[in-house]
Amino acid sequence: MKSKRKEYIAQFYRGNRGMFLLAALTALLTSGLHLVIARALQQMIDGISGVPGAPGLAGMAGWIAAVLALILLIQAMEYSFQPRFIQKGMQQYKEYAFGKLTRKSLESFDQEASARYLAAFSRDAETIEAGCLEGRFQLLTSAADFIGALVMMLLYSPVMTGISCAFFILPAGVSLLMGRRIQQAERQVSQKNETFTATLKDSLGGFSVMKSFRAEGPIQALFAGSNRAMEQAKCQKRRQVIALGTLASLAGVLAQLGTFWAGAWLAFSGARITPGVLIVFINLAAYVIEPLQVIPERLAALRAAEGLIDKLADALEEPARQPGTPLPDRLRQGIELRDVCFSYKGESRPALEHISARFEAGGCYAVVGGSGSGKSTLLGLLTAGRRNYSGEILYDGRELKTVSIESLYDLVGLIQQKVFLFDASIRDNITLFRDFPQEQVEQAVQKAGLAALIEARGPAYRCGENGRGLSGGEQQRVAIARSLLKQSQVLLVDEATAALDPATARQVTLSILELAGITRILVTHRLDETLLRRCDGILALKDGRIAEFGAFDQLMASKGYFYSLFTVTQ
Repeated sequence: MKSKRKEYIAQFYRGNRGMFLLAALTALLTSGLHLVIARALQQMIDGISGVPGAPGLAGMAGWIAAVLALILLIQAMEYSFQPRFIQKGMQQYKEYAFGKLTRKSLESFDQEASARYLAAFSRDAETIEAGCLEGRFQLLTSAADFIGALVMMLLYSPVMTGISCAFFILPAGVSLLMGRRIQQAERQVSQKNETFTATLKDSLGGFSVMKSFRAEGPIQALFAGSNRAMEQAKCQKRRQVIALGTLASLAGVLAQLGTFWAGAWLAFSGARITPGVLIVFINLAAYVIEPLQVIPERLAALRAAEGLIDKLADALEEPARQPGTPLPDRLRQGIELRDVCFSYKGESRPALEHISARFEAGGCYAVVGGSGSGKSTLLGLLTAGRRNYSGEILYDGRELKTVSIESLYDLVGLIQQKVFLFDASIRDNITLFRDFPQEQVEQAVQKAGLAALIEARGPAYRCGENGRGLSGGEQQRVAIARSLLKQSQVLLVDEATAALDPATARQVTLSILELAGITRILVTHRLDETLLRRCDGILALKDGRIAEFGAFDQLMASKGYFYSLFTVTQ
């Protein structure tokens, strides 16, 4: 786990070490400033008390000027270095993690909850920034304060330092005890936030379903339960922090008063303790006590942040895959399934059983069947969405499990019922922000039937969140244009017209049927005779098995399963 963590933490410092060192130097100078202020107070108090050798008014003014100059220098350095280091570090960390996410296989990603990643790149990232980056500088300042204050105290009075150290044990013990509880509370908050994010995402994504089923009450209750659990976890963490602060404050006050008592006892015993030395000991004691209080807490925050990095690294880790042999850039023979069987995990009944079929290159095929017959599962296997099948899936004679996934994605385009669109221009949604020659883009737009839309609204027209600025048919045409632009040789269409009205569905399907030279496999529940007659073959599935496979007229003449299915839908 630590080896995984290292590669993520390394992103904070990639090309950023110089800025880190300057920010660390600022943290050390901040600690030095604390000691200079303590020394200045001692000198000025002794001067006011008339201690021989203490500075006069001019000397006091010199100390004040030196402190102010040091403050301005440190503030200027902190303003310049620390924010820039944190900005670049977090930017590189998130971009590195997102790059890892985009390289995950479709099979792995489909089995995960996207809320995990939403939490990782939002609240978890903020916790990592505070605990792992800002916290390191705070730890450095606190450690320097502790060491510097102890050294300075020893220089003033070793005896008084030894007595004072006895009072420092209590704050340290309190912080060590409570720091572990805060770490556990932070992990609990992260888990509850992940659940809350998932609930919120589902509620917003299913808003139309909620309204149509009048399910506002149950959804509100679901949201309230998740929100309540998260806020309770945060409340528990706050209580732990307050408890730590209260106990630490009590222990700190006791330590400071104990130090003052020790100084008074030494003074009454005849030791040479000036008022300035007694005051500076109280001041320095605070710089010893505070680190004892906060270092365990900050270490706990650092460990909690590193735990969140481990959590993301573990989620992004994927079993090493064999490189695989690349598929050719064009499909010349076709796609063949030989005795393919597949079952979902935990399901007793297979989703597909003994599927054997051949789809010739450049042909157009329809996959039909009732709900749950295995149509979408079949397309999922063809895109390597699942690889734990038995039998063989061959692209031009190459078994899918042995080919390069990247070359498969270059060859295959997928159009689903729900088209993913960015809140960006039509052109950007077609090109997915990549550069293509203008001529290629125009050809894809023309073949997909988008020319009239772009002429009316312009290529810079924004599609809106989730494509709300476009109709369902227009969204499907954008998806077709994408596949054409990337020159997909195989086009898999999964119920793309299910949510469209019949007229629009017919237009979109016709656009797909007219794409000559591309192997097209359409999963559809719309049994339109005119469109089905244009298909080279129709694969009828029933309960995960092939009921029939043939041309439209052939299947109708046999009056089997497809005939019954077609007749019922007319």
